[in-house]
Amino acid sequence: MGIYLNPGSDKFQEALRSAIYVDKSGMIAYTNRIFKSSNKYICVSRPRRFGKSMAANMLSAYYDRTVDGSMVFRGLAIAGNADFDTYRNQCDVLFLNMQEFLSQTNSMEDMLALVRRSVLWDIYMAYSDYMYFDKQNLSRTMADVYMQSERPFVIIIDEWDCIFREYRNDYQAQRQYLDFLRDWLKDKAYIGLAYMTGILPIKKYGTHSALNMFTEFSMTNPRELTPFVGFTAEEVWKLCEQYHMDYEEIMSWYDGYQFRDMTSICNPRSVVSAMESGILDTYWTETETFEALKIYIDMNFSGLRDTIVKLMAGGRQKIDTRSFVNDMTTFHSADDVLTLLVHLGYLGYDFDTKEVFIPNREIMGEYVTATRVSQWSEIVHSVLQSDKLLQATWKGDEEAVAKGMEEAHLNTSHLQYNDENALSYTVSLAYYSARQYYTIIRELPTGKGFADMVFLPKKKYADKPAMIVELKWDDNADTALRQIRDKHYMEALKDYKGNILCVGITYDRGSKKHTCRIEKETT
Repeated sequence: MGIYLNPGSDKFQEALRSAIYVDKSGMIAYTNRIFKSSNKYICVSRPRRFGKSMAANMLSAYYDRTVDGSMVFRGLAIAGNADFDTYRNQCDVLFLNMQEFLSQTNSMEDMLALVRRSVLWDIYMAYSDYMYFDKQNLSRTMADVYMQSERPFVIIIDEWDCIFREYRNDYQAQRQYLDFLRDWLKDKAYIGLAYMTGILPIKKYGTHSALNMFTEFSMTNPRELTPFVGFTAEEVWKLCEQYHMDYEEIMSWYDGYQFRDMTSICNPRSVVSAMESGILDTYWTETETFEALKIYIDMNFSGLRDTIVKLMAGGRQKIDTRSFVNDMTTFHSADDVLTLLVHLGYLGYDFDTKEVFIPNREIMGEYVTATRVSQWSEIVHSVLQSDKLLQATWKGDEEAVAKGMEEAHLNTSHLQYNDENALSYTVSLAYYSARQYYTIIRELPTGKGFADMVFLPKKKYADKPAMIVELKWDDNADTALRQIRDKHYMEALKDYKGNILCVGITYDRGSKKHTCRIEKETT
């Protein structure tokens, strides 16, 4: 067992010994399927603390020839797979964390030289009796080992993209690094599997990537590895049962990432921390200062600021991800910035509609903090006043609610304000504090139409009234309340027992005034 060559299973077994371990070993079935094929190059990009290193350690333990995987993986999902024994512990594994090499050197030349020396040292320690053509040549040495051992290498590179975060503006160093990886990995018979993981997809240069042999599994399209990106709804449900946590609350805090074949993925770091502590809080975001988000949302691109306000109000925005070149400095449009935020985990992405959105309450809090520090008046004032607006609604104070909507409209007046959809963004932002007490459903099907906004009290706030909010553009509030009655919107809440507030909110284009009518019902 070496430092980088066949490092053993200690790190993966640490994960297995943790109080909470969610079995993701099923992904090995996919890596076995593409092993030694033309698809053997995988680049997995996910946000920080989304289980990337755990998965890398798991693959290392499975393929490492010095490990007894029959014991390590006993009872895990992959142990029941037909190919479990076929590939288990049959390879030489090289596991490199590029952040480690980067932190020990001061230039790209020094870093790559250290990588070469470190790997070669381990190889010569393990295979001292082999014949070598050129002991200074990494690729040729690995080819020599493969020829004599007939064992393929599995190369696992963690934090592969740290160079693009540390050398953000040094494009020569970036290109040098990519060329090294290409020359070392591409079209090499000695590779059974190459697995890279990081935050960013592969850097693009011009019309192609230097590593175009890799298949990318990213936050915009995780492909076959979708179930292994984070925690699924079923996995979170089981944890909530075990730790006696409120499933609905956990999901509102940490769910929201969705992909084509799976519409509910939770942040694993935050779910684990909430289960262990029994407290719902911002766990993922505390691992990085809000400044990381603030830098990007403050960029001076046309439409970016309006889109951020729209997203914070619960809206969605269609974007084009294709022009993003997969680094943290090259931006040509607001869409490029928003695409980066998807990869960083600050936005969810709907593959089918190509829309971005703020995924959950934890991430929403980070936007509120970032915009407050940046002094975004349209956000700050609405958030600060939202609690007063909610209290006024509960009290049935129609005049105060209408006034609150006027203020919220003024704060978002730079947004295009010409239909009910735009009005809904203003209302949603104005009721920001309601998210603590309610599950908010937009466009709830009622059988005879769709209620614009429905506020259902969370279990721990069962004393709060449910609210049905109907919005009207250039009409009056009585019409909004009549629609709630005539289309029997309250039937959608037939299983709810308690008070219901029917709230009609309208905007008159002529007078540029909002009006509000509130009626109380009991079921």
